[in-house]
Amino acid sequence: MNFSQLPPDPSLDDCLDKIQSRTFRFFWDGAHPESGLPFDKCFVSGAPSPNMVSISGVGFGVLAIIVACERQWISRSQALARISTIIDHLRHSPTFRGAFAHFIDGSTNDVIRFSGRDDGGDLVETTLLMQGLICAREYFAGETSREEKLRADITRLYDEVEWNWFTRGKDGALYWHWSPNYDWAMNLPIRGWNEALSCYVLAAGSDTHPISPKSYRAGWARSGAMLNGEIYLGTELPLGEPYGGPLFISHYSFCALDPRGLSDRYCSNYHDQAVAHTRINHDYCLTVPDYANAGVWGLSASDGPQGYGAHSPTFDRGVIAPTAALSSFPFLPAEAESAMRALLQYGDGKLLGAFGFVDAFVPKTGWVAGTYLAIDQGPIIAMIENYRSGLLWRLFMNAPEVRRGLMRLGFTSSTHAIGAEMPSPGA
Repeated sequence: MNFSQLPPDPSLDDCLDKIQSRTFRFFWDGAHPESGLPFDKCFVSGAPSPNMVSISGVGFGVLAIIVACERQWISRSQALARISTIIDHLRHSPTFRGAFAHFIDGSTNDVIRFSGRDDGGDLVETTLLMQGLICAREYFAGETSREEKLRADITRLYDEVEWNWFTRGKDGALYWHWSPNYDWAMNLPIRGWNEALSCYVLAAGSDTHPISPKSYRAGWARSGAMLNGEIYLGTELPLGEPYGGPLFISHYSFCALDPRGLSDRYCSNYHDQAVAHTRINHDYCLTVPDYANAGVWGLSASDGPQGYGAHSPTFDRGVIAPTAALSSFPFLPAEAESAMRALLQYGDGKLLGAFGFVDAFVPKTGWVAGTYLAIDQGPIIAMIENYRSGLLWRLFMNAPEVRRGLMRLGFTSSTHAIGAEMPSPGA
């Protein structure tokens, strides 16, 4: 997996194989040696990772393991064993009305406080975990006792999430956080358009604690206020904030949820939404000489010289995150490939390390991050795989709770059969 061993003009498939397999090592070799839980952050230098695990990073790690198994970088038995170990440790981690905390300790499974009053359940982090676990349940569909146990354990974790509790007893928005110590003090409703569409889909699809479709319409869609329709740099943006915001907004949910032909009363095609968002981000970067001269583009949440930030056309600190363009292959493949080749060549390969591309860099100054982050490495593997094979999209869209949630919220899909009401898995 040495990029220096690529031919002088490598094919796209050669490059994508190397990028995916190298990045996968973050979640395999770089994970906690006992629990298998991927660390939230690893250092390029090889220094020990902080013993901190992000729950969303675990979800992305499970997706990465599925891809690695399918591409035969690891065996099916290895993949099954690692995911089973991860689930065993998750079962011993505290939950809050079924929701996991943002951070847990990789050794003890104890909650690590994210901020002063954020020491309880994080519903969006939990959703991104469940995306990975549901894909794993659909992938390991064999009749062996090990695979049957895996499926049952995953369904149990999902069924225990009290999604409706997070509406605070109303038919409005879901709320991001709840703590038994601070109750709803964080007071952050989950409103669109952002990265959390899957949260509403899984909440509506629950067979044990479902939300009302009214929560989606009044809370997520804000009764239509999430619509945009303005033109930025020549591209009309159907939904969301001006210029679209950081690119992870179009990656996190769509690592599993297939936007192709997906529509509801607010958007005629969610793939078009993601393409427009990506196009605006790309075209903005072309107007910045430091980016254009280096042949790179892509603003998203990442580390930077001034710390972690949600970089976008309206919050540009000169920081390019490789995950932004690489995770956009399903939306702008030609532009993503161009950026990929520039990233490979930048600084004679100094952006590449043992676990793939570093988290971010600044073309103007030459600053390069000394970190890899789970929430940035994961979408690279998942979105490239969806571009190449559609694997994760097929798995997730086949799940009964996903189809049930989409149907209850009024979605249709020209790519996948959503169908009528179905019983819960295992019923």
